[in-house]
Amino acid sequence: MDYRVLLYYHYTTIEDPAAFSEEHLAFCKELGLKGRILVANEGINGTCSGTIEQTDAYMEAMKQNPLFEGIVFKIDEAKEHTFKKMHVRPRPELVNLSLEDDVNPNELTGRYLSPKEFYEEMQREDTIVLDARNTYEYDVGHFRGAIRPDVETFRDLPNWVRENRHMLEGKRVLTYCTGGIRCEKFSGWLVREGFEDAAQLHGGIASYGKDPEVKGQLWDGQMYVFDERLTVPINQVEHVVVGKDHYDGTPCERYINCASPDCNKQIIASEENEAKHLGGCTIECTKDERNRYIVRHELSTEEVEARIAALENELAAR
Repeated sequence: MDYRVLLYYHYTTIEDPAAFSEEHLAFCKELGLKGRILVANEGINGTCSGTIEQTDAYMEAMKQNPLFEGIVFKIDEAKEHTFKKMHVRPRPELVNLSLEDDVNPNELTGRYLSPKEFYEEMQREDTIVLDARNTYEYDVGHFRGAIRPDVETFRDLPNWVRENRHMLEGKRVLTYCTGGIRCEKFSGWLVREGFEDAAQLHGGIASYGKDPEVKGQLWDGQMYVFDERLTVPINQVEHVVVGKDHYDGTPCERYINCASPDCNKQIIASEENEAKHLGGCTIECTKDERNRYIVRHELSTEEVEARIAALENELAAR
């Protein structure tokens, strides 16, 4: 394949994130990359796509910069760009736990576990595996037996842990996320909260799926990614579908955005059900006069009215 997707982060000190972002955006555009990069005083977090030559040049330049000494890139092959544009934006912090006293991963973080160590330790009886991602990420794929915290955003995790502390007390707590950046802070916070045996999957799910020995085993479903691919496979040995269609609960792992611009909720849906519901996650969203599915497929007024009438009859019959 001629293209690659790079996923990376590095905690370091960037004195002027706004100025760095402006310069870095110009550099990325000059190379021809597309993607999304966040820059903060505490470091950099990015995912971008480009040709082999473009991504090689980018990685080499980053590794030559003393600010990013030791930076690690996770690489996926791709058929084409997985982003439409290139964005580099300054942020107050790379990941937000909404803590009064934030965690510096360079000073405090949980134990690093290699994919093989994580694979072995998560099968121990005294271990709790805690997913540090959002619910929509968990729903399409997760480690077998992992706990799904009922949280909408990463910053809600600390409160969830405090409210459910009894589940974790006395256990070895393993946590994981897509590329590792969220767990750097979250596992450090767990240690600070008294969970001395807190550990994290080093390099995240993305590294776990590429390990030649583990081969992604004990991962069910797909991994959610923040680009146009939306999901990618992880388990190289067996594939178990865990996602459920938003409309009828049947096995599915195809993500879409609700067709209503005001909603834009991400849901799992088959092509057939998306068409049936005109891409709306609710009947109200289906009826949205700005429904993007209707516009994209250039549906006639008669056809739209017929589908909405059929949906309303179906709902009334339940």
